[in-house]
Amino acid sequence: MIMSAMTYQLSFGQDTKVTDPYQDGLKVKLSEDGARYFRLISWAQAQTVYRDDAPSNTSPVNFNLRRARILMYSQISKKFLLLTHFGLNSLNANNMSPTGVADGSQLFLHDAWVQYSINEKHTLGGGLHYYNGISRLNNQSTLNMITLDNNRQSWATLGLSDQFVRHVGVFAKGSFGKLQYRVAVNEAVTNGLDARAPVVNEGAVYGGKRLLGSATAGFTYAGYFEYNFLDQESNFLPYKVGSYLGAKRVFNIGSGFYVHPNGAVIATDTIGGLSGQNVSIFAGDVFYETPIGEKGAAFSVYATFQYNNYGENYLYSAYGSGTMIYGHIGYVIPGDKSKTRFQPYVSFANHAYDATPNARNNIGAGINAYFTGHHSKLTLEYKNEQFGAAQANIVTLQASIFL
Repeated sequence: MIMSAMTYQLSFGQDTKVTDPYQDGLKVKLSEDGARYFRLISWAQAQTVYRDDAPSNTSPVNFNLRRARILMYSQISKKFLLLTHFGLNSLNANNMSPTGVADGSQLFLHDAWVQYSINEKHTLGGGLHYYNGISRLNNQSTLNMITLDNNRQSWATLGLSDQFVRHVGVFAKGSFGKLQYRVAVNEAVTNGLDARAPVVNEGAVYGGKRLLGSATAGFTYAGYFEYNFLDQESNFLPYKVGSYLGAKRVFNIGSGFYVHPNGAVIATDTIGGLSGQNVSIFAGDVFYETPIGEKGAAFSVYATFQYNNYGENYLYSAYGSGTMIYGHIGYVIPGDKSKTRFQPYVSFANHAYDATPNARNNIGAGINAYFTGHHSKLTLEYKNEQFGAAQANIVTLQASIFL
């Protein structure tokens, strides 16, 4: 390499002034002033799962590679940024293949977008992106959650109109003082998870673009707005932090939306008549976290109410027209910040559906053991899931590491 052609510095965040040795991860500076650089982030989450509702001929214990990801973003200049993110999810013995060619074994593109900073406060971008609307949890990072995993129904369009919570489209993000915003116009996926055909006198299906065409149901619109009352959170990347472990004092109130005109379809007669229905999802949420005392204790709470309209009497998998209430509380036990720290937590979710009198209720309790903050931790969680007569008790141990 000709050093006069490019000055670079390989940094692992080993600055003696930095208490977190992983603060910068793997960062390569491409200019002396650090304005041009690229950064790599890699992480993996491995699980051992016990379920008491496993069929009689199936082991109640299984192993699961929940996530294995690599993300890189490149600050080409002070104005332009490029981000790419790929990996796999939920690889286990049931979806592996002997030659690594089955769907479950495949790495795929999670994110790929470019963005341009108009100024220090406002940015435009486009591509396969994660600037979602609705709620904080619909924009959740998977690196620093309090609970074992995100509340599944908070990723409210996963596979219905997007690719794993990512749409292809354009977005704008920024702030006006303490108010942060993100808005997006996206194209809906043509072939989503809901591949059903509409049936007369039955609920809607989420297949507007597939059944009605892109001119009628091609685009979605989303936004999320939050006011930062205390410490200001970064909106450099779209991934919302689950817990700062007391490093920040945060109190945010947010509200968001997702609208897909004619995204849902119902059958109007037995000879193939179809009618589009608008999909609309709205939510409000609150996030509060504060350090307590001088010994590393911290308290965190999150709560959200979400209104879901996927069309008339829509019910598919865990998604359905109706309402959702979700919340969790976590507490970091006082202790030496240079040693292992513990954070017990509890969570609760209630999903009421228009199509059935049965509600879906999830109750969880767990504890995180942080060896090096979120960079290396173990999580043990118990969860009870109920929906009508169906019930499951699940115990999961997860090891999570990222650089």
